[in-house]
This record gives sequence, structure tokens and C-alpha cells, in this order.
Amino acid sequence: MRKIIFLDRDGVINRYPGDTKFVTSWRDFKFLPKAKHAILRLTEAGYNIFVVSNQAGVSQGLYKKERLDLITRNMLNQIKSYGGNIKNVFYCIHTTEDNCSCRKPKTGLIDKSFRCLGAKPKAQDLKNIYFIGDSIRDVKTGKNANLKTILVLSGREHIKNKKRWAYQPDYIFNDLREAVDFILS
Repeated sequence: MRKIIFLDRDGVINRYPGDTKFVTSWRDFKFLPKAKHAILRLTEAGYNIFVVSNQAGVSQGLYKKERLDLITRNMLNQIKSYGGNIKNVFYCIHTTEDNCSCRKPKTGLIDKSFRCLGAKPKAQDLKNIYFIGDSIRDVKTGKNANLKTILVLSGREHIKNKKRWAYQPDYIFNDLREAVDFILS
């Protein structure tokens, strides 16, 4: 079984821009401390790393798909120059109203990632695959795909809201580095 990790982008890899805001340029993209090192460690441990992220700002006309592609290329180049490797990045650029199959918490982006690897893992293998995100929507996405879920508190969500969460993550850590420490321990 291949080792697989799914990461949300904003709030996990880079600084969360704020509610209803988007990273619309490379200048606005700021890596979170130790995120590149965490990705390097996952790479060295043999994980296939996929980034799956909603980026509805494109459909809302806040920035063009070409700008999103530039941000992604720069992110991947920075991670690669640090020694890490992300297998692929898949975005949903639709709004909730579009009702597409790829917008999280639906699992279309995860399914696309599995197709990229050539097959969907068997049910018993899914328990060893993690989805790391910074929102309860990410937790719900991971649960919908029968994956282990990790919520990091480096972005959208706050531990003080735990009693109101509609979905509880399997694990909670402060950031991607702590999550990776746990996964690799």
C-alpha cells in the first residue's frame, strides 16, 4: 500500500488569509513556519503528498486561474528547492452554488488524487491515509472519504469552538509540523 497524505493549502501550508479572503497573488502567499520542513519529512518517509483545496475566488472573479497556477508553481518550486515533493495539487474553483462534485466536503478531489495513483486503496488501507486540514469542512471531507482526519489550529479553526464542531477530527495539533511528528512517530 502506498503511503498517502492529503493536505489542505491555506492554513496548513501557508498563512490563512482570513474568512472570505483569498491568496490572490504570490506576494500574498506566506509559508507557515516549519511547513516546508514538515513536507520534506513526509517526502523522505516515502509519502505521496496531495494538496486538495477549494479556491472559489477564481469563479467569483477575484483572480484568474492563471494567477492561481502561478501561485501553485511558485509554491511547488519553493517546496522542491527545500527538498520536499508534492505529487499533485488539485483545486476546486467552483462556488458552493455550483454544486460540483469536487468542492470539499465532497470527495471529488480525493477521488481524482487516487486516480492519479492508478487505483483507489482498499477499505482497510484507508485507515492509514490522513487528511490534514484547518477547518471542520476539511474534517468532514476526510470523514466522507473514510480517511483519518487531523485538524491543525494554524488557520481557520480554533479549539475554543470544539463543542460546536459538527464533525470531530481524529486528532488535533497546533500545526503541520506537530501533525507530521505524530504521523512519523
